[in-house]
Amino acid sequence: MTRFVHLTSVHPRYDTRIFLKMCRSLAAAGHQVTLVVADGKGDERKEGVQILDVGKSEGRLRRMFGTTRRVFKRALALNADIYHLHDPELLPIGLRLKRRGKRVIFDAHEDLPAQILSKPYLHPALRHTVSVMAATLERFVCRRLDTVVAATPTIRDKLLDQGVTATDINNFPTLGELEGDISWGEKSREVCYVGGITAIRGIREVVAAMALCRSKARLNLGGKFAEQDVKRDAEKSPGWSAVNELGFLSRSEMKSVLGRSLAGIVTFLPEPNHVTAQPNKMFEYMSAGLPVIASHFPLWREIIETNECGICVDPLDPKAIADAIDWLVENPTPARTMGENGSKAVMERYNWSVEEEKLLALYDKLIYASDRS
Repeated sequence: MTRFVHLTSVHPRYDTRIFLKMCRSLAAAGHQVTLVVADGKGDERKEGVQILDVGKSEGRLRRMFGTTRRVFKRALALNADIYHLHDPELLPIGLRLKRRGKRVIFDAHEDLPAQILSKPYLHPALRHTVSVMAATLERFVCRRLDTVVAATPTIRDKLLDQGVTATDINNFPTLGELEGDISWGEKSREVCYVGGITAIRGIREVVAAMALCRSKARLNLGGKFAEQDVKRDAEKSPGWSAVNELGFLSRSEMKSVLGRSLAGIVTFLPEPNHVTAQPNKMFEYMSAGLPVIASHFPLWREIIETNECGICVDPLDPKAIADAIDWLVENPTPARTMGENGSKAVMERYNWSVEEEKLLALYDKLIYASDRS
């Protein structure tokens, strides 16, 4: 039995990509799986996965240094066959594990250099310099690891061009997880956004749009505000009176919200890391049978328009967002067809079953290489 260890210093223990998909898939395939986290919630065993907690550190710097040291110490003690790292700050750990003869995978959830260009806590004058430094570190380390798993084909292709061994494992939904049981005619006059709530994900524009909706639709807002000033701005907006603030949602609660909503909104702003991303929420809305109101980035437009499953808008234009909401509310028959088209596309292509096969094949390749060495 191969021993796998997934490492994260940032993500929650039940992270959709790390735990719900990757770790559970490995455990179901008969492997010994441990997930090392740093959330301060203690150790537990869940669905065949051993979760070990190294403790939570307050503050970004303490997390980047203190937490990573504890993660590395725990990783060494586990003496696994294959390590799978999920955070850029763990890249140096990857090198140290390689020097000890371990098989190491880095999971590029995001395009790191592009993501840094949108970090609000970095002074604008520093972002480019930090982005270049991060790109250099990423390229240096990833060339020396066994492989990199990229969350999108765009990230994969960028890494391949840099001489990095990379495979894309897309963050597509698990079939059946979010399918609702409410008929279209029973749905409420509501749309939804579920996920991290930040300025660059377009929350100001979405809330402003709610005040412009002639259909009197309401917004089911699931998630936590990451920036208190953005929360204050949203609460002062005229559109806030049409918002159902729901806070953080469990997966079952999310299914319920999607089930009663008429459309899902993912109108991220045109930041460098968004334009070529494949937001998980877009595909989760599709899997639940909801038409999607999405930013009009070329890649997103190709997905939405090719599958005829939603409407693309300028994410900076609240009136355009409001018009899309009104059209879907006031035209239930084509809206339902869009939702059905999205669900069909997920069933046929954009689902975790397809990606799981790729992931397990990659692991098998590394196991075989390890046995041969």
